[in-house]
Amino acid sequence: MPEVHLLEIAHGRSGDKGNGSNVGIIARHEDVYPFLKEQLTPERIKEHMKHVCKGKVERFEMPNIGALNFILYESLGGGGTVSLKLDAQGKTHAAQVLRMKLDVPQELLDKVKASN
Repeated sequence: MPEVHLLEIAHGRSGDKGNGSNVGIIARHEDVYPFLKEQLTPERIKEHMKHVCKGKVERFEMPNIGALNFILYESLGGGGTVSLKLDAQGKTHAAQVLRMKLDVPQELLDKVKASN
């Protein structure tokens, strides 16, 4: 299986929720969603974002739109109004998650490429 960045099979959006960032990861093809559900556990996201996320990671599944939403608690240095962090709203957090590398079946990569 090829190792690729998550960006190859998903896109994302992020923002803030108080002292936590909100990261949405959306499958680029409907057949990719089950793979994302299997691979993107809260533990794996926490490990990838440990340099930012000091609290727990919670995952919410949205199968009707092929997306996963993660809340990264304690990731914004207190929140947008009090944080000294460069990105106090977590706008870059989705881009950081999308840089995660995954072993992805070639058939899924082919489906994503064919749908573009």
